[in-house]
Amino acid sequence: MISKAEQSVTIISATSAHVADFHAIELQVSPSPWTAGQFEESLRHHSAYVLQQSGNVCGFLIFSCIAGSAELINIAVAPAHQGQGLGSRLLGFCLECVEGKADSIFLDVRVSNFPAISMYANKGFVQVGERRDYYRKPHGREDALVMAYELNANLFASDDQD
Repeated sequence: MISKAEQSVTIISATSAHVADFHAIELQVSPSPWTAGQFEESLRHHSAYVLQQSGNVCGFLIFSCIAGSAELINIAVAPAHQGQGLGSRLLGFCLECVEGKADSIFLDVRVSNFPAISMYANKGFVQVGERRDYYRKPHGREDALVMAYELNANLFASDDQD
């Protein structure tokens, strides 16, 4: 049986026509949302994709890949579509996109975003650091965890063979 998350799900390249959709989702999921202008700027300089379910935009992904390292800049799924594995699907798509172009991918995540931290850990990301007071929130600041995923599992393997 096909799950609801698998029904008519597509991931396509984002265009400036998707900025309003990105911004609408961001306003629902982020305590300090990006502005439409920040999304416009990001579309000009990074890779961006839209996740659609039955033709409706329900998520997005923005990442960069430079000099053998990738960064997941922003990823979100609209609240009405969460809990269906769509965030994990977007993340898997991101990993496929940077495979062969980067040795590792990094991301920052709010320390309070337990569902996202769990999703990243389930995909194989590990915490490699913390940024104090990194995120704004309505009343103060919040720390970020820095997480990384090694795309080349043998990257740090020893060349010495006995």
